[in-house]
Amino acid sequence: MDLNKLYSARFPEQDLKAKKLVWKALCEKFFQKWVRETDTVLDLGAGHGEFLRYIRCAARIAVELHQDAGRWLPEGTRLLQTPSWELGEIPAGSVNVVFASNFFEHLPDKDKLLQTLGEVNRVLVPKGTLLILQPNLAFLHGRFFDFFDHYLPLTHKSMSEALNLAGLQVKQCIPRFLPYTTRSRFPKAPWLVRLYLRLPLAWRIFGKQMFIIAEKPST
Repeated sequence: MDLNKLYSARFPEQDLKAKKLVWKALCEKFFQKWVRETDTVLDLGAGHGEFLRYIRCAARIAVELHQDAGRWLPEGTRLLQTPSWELGEIPAGSVNVVFASNFFEHLPDKDKLLQTLGEVNRVLVPKGTLLILQPNLAFLHGRFFDFFDHYLPLTHKSMSEALNLAGLQVKQCIPRFLPYTTRSRFPKAPWLVRLYLRLPLAWRIFGKQMFIIAEKPST
């Protein structure tokens, strides 16, 4: 699949500017609480690099197959253009936090998902954290395949089972968190994003994506 052509059409330049503001607020007011400034962070399917740009950490690793990924990532990011189930270049027990946003649905099948989660388990330090933001099929009512590169439908329950199979412990599961896409009615102004994050009741109304925190056991 020609990712350059697909994503250029899906994310025009004007949309990317608004998307960056949303991600800045999400990182500062939500995701940062699970990332220390001394951590090494791995972003699976880093896309346009918004998470790595706005999260405060000591070292950044991006896994992304898009040919132009390098020009979007913040300076100093280590870029690996390799499948997520082949992370042999990353030493075992060297990553504190793995982040995966809107990524697992792009994998071709469940075997590749389990292989990817196995690699995540391998590279994480003991008690290391996996943060997952993922479309939740349970609340999409047929919209999951609105995107041509979506292959693997998952609910919060099936995702949790996959994590357990891979030896990762689910610490928190929020079935409904963010809306399905940034083109939805999700508030774009940073102050509205911050307000949304403080109102879990709104998540139950607009949320179509799950948020799961999983942890590698200490032994």
